[in-house]
Amino acid sequence: MIITRSWLQEFIDLSNVSNETLYETFNSIGLEVDSLSEIKIVEKVVVGKILSCEKHPDADKLNVCQIDVGSGTRQIVCGAANVVDAEYVAVATIGAVLPGNFAIKHAKLRGVESEGMVCASSELGLPDMGKGIMILDESIGELEVGREFGSYEKVADTIIELELTANRGDCLSVYGVARDLSSALDIEMKPFEYKQEEKMKLGIARAAEIHTEGQMDADLCYKLATVESVESSFLVNLRLAMVGVEAKDKLASLFAYATHATGVILRGYESSCFHNEENKVVVLPTAKAKGITEILANGKGCSVVGVNQTEESIATDETKELLIEASYINPDTLVEAVSTAKLRTDELYYKTSRGSNPELEFGLSMLASLMDNYTDISCYEGSLNVNVEREHATVIVDANEISSIIGMDIELSRIVTILQKLGFEISKMAEDAVAVVVPLFRHDIKHIQDVAEEIVRIIGINNIEAKPFVFAEKARLNDVTARYKAKKEFKNRAVGAGYYQNVSYVFSDKTLLQKYGFPVTEEALELANPIAEELNTLRSTLLINLLNAVKRNVSYTKKSIPLFEIGAVFTPKREQSEVISFVFSGQSEGENVRNAGKPTTIDFSTFTQKVGAVIGAFELEPCTYENGLLHPYQSANVIVDGKVCGFISKLHPTVQEAYGVPVTFIAEIEFDALLPKHINATPISKFQGVYKDLSVVIDKSMGYYEVAKVLNGLELDMLKDIYPVDIYEDEALGDKKSLTVRFFIQSMEKTLEDADIESVMAEIMSALESECNAELR
Repeated sequence: MIITRSWLQEFIDLSNVSNETLYETFNSIGLEVDSLSEIKIVEKVVVGKILSCEKHPDADKLNVCQIDVGSGTRQIVCGAANVVDAEYVAVATIGAVLPGNFAIKHAKLRGVESEGMVCASSELGLPDMGKGIMILDESIGELEVGREFGSYEKVADTIIELELTANRGDCLSVYGVARDLSSALDIEMKPFEYKQEEKMKLGIARAAEIHTEGQMDADLCYKLATVESVESSFLVNLRLAMVGVEAKDKLASLFAYATHATGVILRGYESSCFHNEENKVVVLPTAKAKGITEILANGKGCSVVGVNQTEESIATDETKELLIEASYINPDTLVEAVSTAKLRTDELYYKTSRGSNPELEFGLSMLASLMDNYTDISCYEGSLNVNVEREHATVIVDANEISSIIGMDIELSRIVTILQKLGFEISKMAEDAVAVVVPLFRHDIKHIQDVAEEIVRIIGINNIEAKPFVFAEKARLNDVTARYKAKKEFKNRAVGAGYYQNVSYVFSDKTLLQKYGFPVTEEALELANPIAEELNTLRSTLLINLLNAVKRNVSYTKKSIPLFEIGAVFTPKREQSEVISFVFSGQSEGENVRNAGKPTTIDFSTFTQKVGAVIGAFELEPCTYENGLLHPYQSANVIVDGKVCGFISKLHPTVQEAYGVPVTFIAEIEFDALLPKHINATPISKFQGVYKDLSVVIDKSMGYYEVAKVLNGLELDMLKDIYPVDIYEDEALGDKKSLTVRFFIQSMEKTLEDADIESVMAEIMSALESECNAELR
């Protein structure tokens, strides 16, 4: 079942309800959302008024239109045949970028200047409404020339597709879905009010009559009208396209719209099929079998109620006298009968077989309101009716029993409120019990368990309190346990990468913090009774403590000292946060056969890889931190998810000398920036990708991060990955250097062609030339 938000808005006020709330509510009440898509019309698509339309001098299929777009009159060449019938249209003005990255520019078509484009629905991301351009009318609101087309709520709508179980035929209409929402959101339904003004006072009995044969299973209501003309409605056609309903012509569109809106099964007949010798319309519903009611006209079958209709009896736009039928038949008896008789079915059978709306007058009123607006019609007064005496199912509902079934105490008043909003009739029987009369559109409700299911749907199964066994401990998972788990995972990864965990006090030496430029606690908040002279303040970095640990290990003749620590640090105002810090000093690995007992000293590249093995992917940019531990030429900011959250650096030579340690690298990163975040899955391509290398010559002073910033800023869907593979400097290049970057190119839609690859590489080279003054090597 597909609906739209603005269509729902006609039956229930959703002005204070977000799409997210709608999504959650539908799922909680059992109307599972298969998809929810918001239509957004691009900017610079406006309402235009066609002032004149003339044939193109050099093309038979083109028309030259003068169109008022609010800011002035524009000449636009249009190839749609129906533009000659249009007054108001949607115009994409120059500068608009339509879906598919189609930019509207000044153009010349067959020698004639064109300043925009008159749009079809599919060109704006709307559902396909057939051939030609959209012809607008005021069904979407007052048409204001120059107004942004996307500002019309009935156009920039939200399309919602619901997955319904077989028993929920009551929600095979916009009205039925709105009724469920009314109960779930506790919002009153809007009353549908339409007072039909009879344009022909002649009673229907003078022109038509109805006779029945056999025991009727179907409720029927017929109206007779004369039709002068039928006009199309933009809103009707748009909404039918949005919900995927096709109609053969304009009249069929009105019937389909009213049926989808109300859930009432409506059919239009060519009344001439029913004329007898006296030129009077005679309708003969005949019971062929239980659940099978055939509509006869002059002894010939025209339709089977709720099942099918013969092609020659279907009313069209050319029909001058129209017989309208609204029907209801019990789906349980219908399905069994149709299956036994193996009858041909049409598109309306799906709704009748699952339970249509029995409020026939409601459906007819909706149809009448549409026809008043979009047809020249004169309706006979009164109607021809067949009413079947039906026994409504009644369920005795006891509040205590409902509470026992659900597992939560629910007051009777709340039960009554929910059921009344769902369309059930209630009569009081006792203090804690009521008699619930089941409406015909809920033929699936048989027992108190079914009623309990309805209560659970609206309350929300997630809102029903779980009752664990008395010996079961309550779940204690919270943010604290999630943080502990993440911290444990980082520790395991660090140990796996070869680091040793350091554990130190949250105190540090104030003198050393000040010496190396780290903030210290404000005097008023300083420790009153330090545990030791060298631990006389709260630490603002872990690195001082880690360097002291490195110094001790050096004195123990350790040659490779990789350490890490996760711990709290404090601002001058004692505001606490956590960081993860790394120190790697001396040899990059232990002495072994592979390195012939002469391992290399740790360097920036190796240290960066070892840090990455613990914290995951990150980026580097020139360092903006200032403290005495940082090396002036080998330091960088650490960027995670686009945010600077720490630094990585070689230890300053003077500090290295002061501590008496070998070559050392340090890093300190905010722990919160590394906590796991929810990651939405993204589709992967099934088509093969290619790697392409590009070597360019750039200024020697330019760092790769500047080049990467330009490349990452490119909005190329097929460009999936970028990384450097070689940097080469030579005297022959002077003040230039050679940079080789490798690109991974892949399409989500097709196998790459040479033209696709060349297009991507050309855009890359163009960006590098303009932004980095690069030259192809």
